[in-house]
Amino acid sequence: MGAIATPALAREPTDEEIERLLTASRAQSMLAAIQPQVEAMQREQFAQLTQGKTLTAEQQTEISQIQAKTAQIVRQSLAWDSMRPVYLDVYRKTFDDDDVKAMTKFYESKAGQHLLDRTPVMMQTLMVGIQQKMIPQLEALQAEVKTVSAEPIPAPPVSPPEERKKVATSSSTKKKATTSKKSTTTKKSTSTKKASTTKKAPAKKTTTTTKKKT
Repeated sequence: MGAIATPALAREPTDEEIERLLTASRAQSMLAAIQPQVEAMQREQFAQLTQGKTLTAEQQTEISQIQAKTAQIVRQSLAWDSMRPVYLDVYRKTFDDDDVKAMTKFYESKAGQHLLDRTPVMMQTLMVGIQQKMIPQLEALQAEVKTVSAEPIPAPPVSPPEERKKVATSSSTKKKATTSKKSTTTKKSTSTKKASTTKKAPAKKTTTTTKKKT
């Protein structure tokens, strides 16, 4: 019998192989496109926090400084020099050498480059389709929410203090009357029971013994 062939262990890709894949897949340019989106989200969050609030000039200046500092942190965190080691580590833990080579071959091909060229347009078209699908449902939901919020919820009835006092006094009087009635009934029942159980002792019969004269 021949020796059983053991499957070759997957080899970990080198940094050079991963770098080639990242270049072919335009990872750096895609990361750069994310930064403005993250900064826009940050600005929207600050706008929501200050919405409807009257801020002094000093407060506005302070918020502007915080926004600028936040944008700087985002740019530094998402810079390619900072994210490159993260990409290398994630790809190394996720894919083996054969995977990296196959993906690199695809992205370097005409089909792969065409996919990368058309992906932004495809995503925009997809988002439009999602919005067209969801907008009617969201509008119906908003109309339902407005209907619910337009109907005032009736508050529980609250009686005036004088009426509450009358109700409390009446309730207390009824309780006292019931207690008194129960006490009187109990006393009468006890007296009746004692009277019925107490009977006169029967009279003793007197017998006269006539002595015979001898």
